[in-house]
Amino acid sequence: MSQQQAKWYVVHTYSGHENKVKTNIEKIVENRGMDDVILEVKVPTEERVEIKNGKKKIKETKLYPGYVIVKMIMTDESWYLVRNTRGVTGFVGPSSKPIPLTDAEVRAMGVEVIRQEVYIKRGDSVRVISGPFESFVGTVENVSLEKQTFKVRISMFGRETPVELGFDQVVSI
Repeated sequence: MSQQQAKWYVVHTYSGHENKVKTNIEKIVENRGMDDVILEVKVPTEERVEIKNGKKKIKETKLYPGYVIVKMIMTDESWYLVRNTRGVTGFVGPSSKPIPLTDAEVRAMGVEVIRQEVYIKRGDSVRVISGPFESFVGTVENVSLEKQTFKVRISMFGRETPVELGFDQVVSI
């Protein structure tokens, strides 16, 4: 089995038990030598600045309370191991068949940066396939691999207008 088959799955936990579940899954994976099947366990968090009594305090908050994200190759054994970890109430998806997150969902959740192959370059003509500029046609002015975006010049109301679009929002013509 290759790690290319591994997908991110969302696991529902008792609220407040996310970090315990993460630790429990990691211990079981280590003890059973299953690190080639269950690759990563994450509790997505963000830092927030709170000002209390005039003092700044940085607080880490969970982005999705009650959920843990697991990168794994779905097998009967890996499903059973995660499903029966203390604090886990189940996978997100129909009970018998957990549904993996799409690449777009993984990127949007900030769980993992997924690099996309880009075959569109500066000067290419593209058609917008999603978002507010859907069906507009334009010319690529800039490609940002870091931000995974294109700067595209589209014609709107007789004017050339630069817009920033994600790699998944355009197709080459």
